[in-house]
Parts: sequence; C-alpha cells; structure tokens
Amino acid sequence: MHSLNGWSRRGLLAGATILTAGGPATAKDDRLVDGVVILIDSNEPYVMGHAISYSANLAKHFADKGAKLLIEVVANGKGIEVFRADKTTLIEPLATLRQSLPNLTYSMCASSKAIAEAREQVSIPLISGASLVPFGIGRVVDLQLKGWAYIHA
Repeated sequence: MHSLNGWSRRGLLAGATILTAGGPATAKDDRLVDGVVILIDSNEPYVMGHAISYSANLAKHFADKGAKLLIEVVANGKGIEVFRADKTTLIEPLATLRQSLPNLTYSMCASSKAIAEAREQVSIPLISGASLVPFGIGRVVDLQLKGWAYIHA
C-alpha cells in the first residue's frame, strides 16, 4: 500500500468511486489519485462555477487529510470562455482561487481557441495564470493515463 503524508491510498479513497486510467478505483484498491483533472466544455455559468467550487472543495478535502492534491482545470470547446479575459465573469474568483491553491493549474485548448478566433475574427486573450495545451481532451486523457481522476464539470 502506498502512502501520502501518512494517509494510505485506501484511506484517501474510502467510500469513493473515482475514474482512473485503469477503470473505477474504490476503497479496496491501492491506487492513489495523484491529481484531479476537471474538464469544462460548456459556457454555462453554473458549469463554470461548479468547476471553481469543485477545485476549492477537493483541495480542502485532501488538505484536511494532510495531503496535497494536484488539480488542473481544462477548458475545451465552448468551455474556453471561462479562461477568456474578454468574456469571463469569473476573473476575480479564478485569480483568488489560484492564489490560495498553489497546486491548481488552468489550461485552455489551443485548438478550440483557434477555432473561436477564426469564427469571431478576434485574438482571444487568456486570463492571468492560464496556459494553452494543444488539445484539451488530449490533455485530459494524458493526465488520466498518469493516474489522475477525471471530473466532468
């Protein structure tokens, strides 16, 4: 059994079902979720808000257990609006969250960004702290293959 700051992998996952690269992980598994990737592919305000609250709640949940969890929020398709400096209504909450959670990363799909720029005939600025990944869904799969849990916001 592996440990993370004194907590067993089994203890961190007690009662939970988390999707990992090998399928569902439950309390009887010895797999640990090293990180969580949260996919946003909708520009609905409640979906974007959920991704923010998921990040904060997960970080608190694992911190209460003495563990640090890596969290990456990936924006894909219409979800790129969350990290668009010209459109998002969440600049302040996103900045505050990143300041309070050093293990949090924001990624935007470069392909979705290019499609939106061509459609809108504009250059899309990113919020501070967001970075581009070639393909949002590719990033999600890459992280899952590394053992990260996946949450679809």
